[in-house]
This record gives sequence, C-alpha cells and structure tokens, in this order.
Amino acid sequence: MKKGWITMLMLLLLALLIAFSGCSKKQEVEVVPPPIIEEPEPQVIEPVVEPVKIEPLVLTKIHFDYDKYMITEEARQTLIKNAEMLMLYPDAKIKIEGHCDERGTNQYNLSLGQKRADATKDFLVNYGVNASRISTISFGEEKPVCNGHDENCWSKNRRAEFVIMD
Repeated sequence: MKKGWITMLMLLLLALLIAFSGCSKKQEVEVVPPPIIEEPEPQVIEPVVEPVKIEPLVLTKIHFDYDKYMITEEARQTLIKNAEMLMLYPDAKIKIEGHCDERGTNQYNLSLGQKRADATKDFLVNYGVNASRISTISFGEEKPVCNGHDENCWSKNRRAEFVIMD
C-alpha cells in the first residue's frame, strides 16, 4: 500500500507539474520596421573653370624713320604684340592709317603714307592675321599729332595708326 500511495503522490505531482508548466502566456512582440535610410541626392559638382581673360583690343601705333617705310626693329616688336592681340579677336577688322611729317610735297607724302600703311599690313598678314580683316589709307601730312617744326615733332608724325572698325 505504501507503494500505491507513492505512485499516487507521483501522479499527483506529475499532474500539477503538467498543469503549471503548460503553455505559457504569449508575450506581445512589437514589430519595428527596419529604419528607412534615405539616399542622399547625387551632388553635381561643377568643374572649376577659370574664365578666359581677354584683354580689351588695344593696338599700339608704330613710327618710321625719315623718308622710309621699312619696319624698324622697335616697330616689329610692337607689331608682333598687335598681331597677337588681333588673333585673340578673330572677328575684329582694322584700318591702318599711314602718316608723314610736313616735309615733302602733298603728293609725295600721300604716297609715302600709303607705303607705310601697306608695309604695316604686310607684316601683320605675314605674321598670320587674315588680310581680309585689314584695310589701309594714307593721310600723308594732313593729320599731324605734333605741330612743331623740329625733328622731335616730325618723328611723332611719321607713323602708322590702327583704327578698330565696328
């Protein structure tokens, strides 16, 4: 009988154990969606470009020796700079004016002024400036920049000047 009580007690304990160990209460789990990762907007990176700095078109006049239309070394250096400036402005058109001092006849000075303007044009064309962009004219002694009657003034009047055409 003792054995019966022990078996009974064991069955009772087993029933209690099963009753209390049954399904446990479900815990509610909060479902959290994954974080939204926003893609950054693509950045457009503009290349840094230095603006081309073009100087204003300014051409320097040249001077000639007495009774000559040959280009001097000093005038050559000036004309090279003028030609390079003209190449920066491929659409610019110019007029070259040939001038003389007051010595000589009007007819002679008009002819000499034209030779000076033509020699200046030829230099620029040989340097690479398109001839169709250049016109020439002679004013002889008619437009002096200095009205004195000495070599200092006369040397200033023997020149070729540049006029930029619109």
